Amino acid sequence: MQICNVCSEQTPKYRCPTCKIRYCSLACYKIHKDTCLPLTQPSRITVDKTVTLPEPWNVEDLLDEDHYTDRVPLEILQRLGESQELRDLLHNPHLRQLLRSIDTADSKDDAMKAAMQEPLFVELSDQCLQIVENK
Repeated sequence: MQICNVCSEQTPKYRCPTCKIRYCSLACYKIHKDTCLPLTQPSRITVDKTVTLPEPWNVEDLLDEDHYTDRVPLEILQRLGESQELRDLLHNPHLRQLLRSIDTADSKDDAMKAAMQEPLFVELSDQCLQIVENK
């Protein structure tokens, strides 16, 4: 269970868009904003010659309070990185471009709906689910 980074009393409901700390209320945000510092650019790691990822990342940074019920433990997520089948799929330039377009889209929901019409993206999604669900 997390606590507010400002008052250390309540469960945080919000995340500062500048520095990503978690806070519980408008009062805490007002206190925080006077000392808020932007995050420094995270270091990056190279996965292969064509893929560079930020490091380190935290699953907490990817989820808001509404998504904790859908949270997958980090140990299970690490299986995705160990999957040769996924690595093989990700070598496809069309799939890589599709993923980039989703990542940069203004409307992620619309981009995902469009991507789900692509058989290659559906194959990627199915493979991810099989790994996460251990099927």
